[in-house]
Amino acid sequence: MRLDRPILQVALDFENLSRALPAAREAVEGGADWVEAGTPLIKSEGLDAVRELKKAFPDRRIVADMKVMDTGAFEVEIAAKAGADLVTILGAADDDTIADGVRGGELYGAEIVVDLLGVADPIARARRAAELGAAAVCLHVGIDMQMQAKTPFAFLKELAKASPIPVAVAGGLNSESVAAAVRAGAQILIVGGAITKSPNIADATRRIKEAIATQKEVATELFRRYAGSDVREAFLKVSSPNVTDAMQRRGAMHGLTAHLRDPSVRVTGPAVTVVTRDGDWAKPVESIDRAGPGDIIVIDAGGGTTAVWGELASWSAHGRKVAAVVIDGAIRDLDAILELGFPAFSRTVSANAGEPKGHGEIGVEVVVGGQPVRPGDWIVGDLSGLVVVPRERASEIANRALDVLEHENRVREEIRRGSTLSSVQKLERWERVG
Repeated sequence: MRLDRPILQVALDFENLSRALPAAREAVEGGADWVEAGTPLIKSEGLDAVRELKKAFPDRRIVADMKVMDTGAFEVEIAAKAGADLVTILGAADDDTIADGVRGGELYGAEIVVDLLGVADPIARARRAAELGAAAVCLHVGIDMQMQAKTPFAFLKELAKASPIPVAVAGGLNSESVAAAVRAGAQILIVGGAITKSPNIADATRRIKEAIATQKEVATELFRRYAGSDVREAFLKVSSPNVTDAMQRRGAMHGLTAHLRDPSVRVTGPAVTVVTRDGDWAKPVESIDRAGPGDIIVIDAGGGTTAVWGELASWSAHGRKVAAVVIDGAIRDLDAILELGFPAFSRTVSANAGEPKGHGEIGVEVVVGGQPVRPGDWIVGDLSGLVVVPRERASEIANRALDVLEHENRVREEIRRGSTLSSVQKLERWERVG
């Protein structure tokens, strides 16, 4: 394979062809060079997806992301017969599978791209793939790895220098990162979500093409991945429903009400946990001195009806820049707390306060709203409710929640254009039978 300029390949990782085709048309309008039938699309729609793409775009190279692992010639041949110009085989496959796939492709004019996903030594495998007749290799950071904020850039330059055949790169590329990929030596830039999840796919494609052509970053606030100290920023971009969707509909607290002066407010932060008895406000108030800026105080008061938190505690927490308080129990002085603008969530509201007896503990695992919460677990809250994110999964879940939001943005745009949620998602087709 000889390439005289960097190629933009749009990856269509949809489950329904009815959504993939319009997205492909917009991407081609914006300048996409190659069109990929992504693995989810092929698994969902079969090779009809490739046939329809070839019919719609006869002047574009169509990539069938088959991720072949066995029966190389057979699977390459059926993809090529459907219209694929390039077919992917996993680098983890046996040499014979790659060689057989190359031979099968030669019969029908299809070339082989070896996907290095999960390969221990990408450079050695790229060299061997070239010896076996592959046209290109792909340095691929999978979606699940992207959710851990992993990128291909640490190794891309070294691989591009060492590989005797062109190097494709895939893995969360956007209009900022594609420029770095080109500078590192990638010749095929595979972009999925940063194009297909955009409300305006054609414009998004043009921005990425500009970044590729100029090798200069085109700034974007979208389709980024976050880690470390940036996790808070990521969580503040998403809603509590986005977060629980990212956790396979887990983590939501139940039975607590949001008390927010501004209904658009979102709160997030690591938990400072407190367990106390109904009406005993000693430990809840003491926990304010243990909390730091951005923390959320989470109080297990057993669902009691005597207040363990009020106006003065809120003023104290506000002064220490605590992000919010969450109480499985009662709160009081709600009018003053709302006027202050301190975000609070509670099971109930009561004028009665108890006594500071000092029962309970700070910094232990608690159960609030039916969910276990450990010190340092992340809390995400808004008018829709609260979600607990295990501390060790904070970066992953923040990125998955952003992915949920990005997908929703595209669906919202399709609905705005006249579709409906049911028709966009093809609900009847995917209903579980039996």
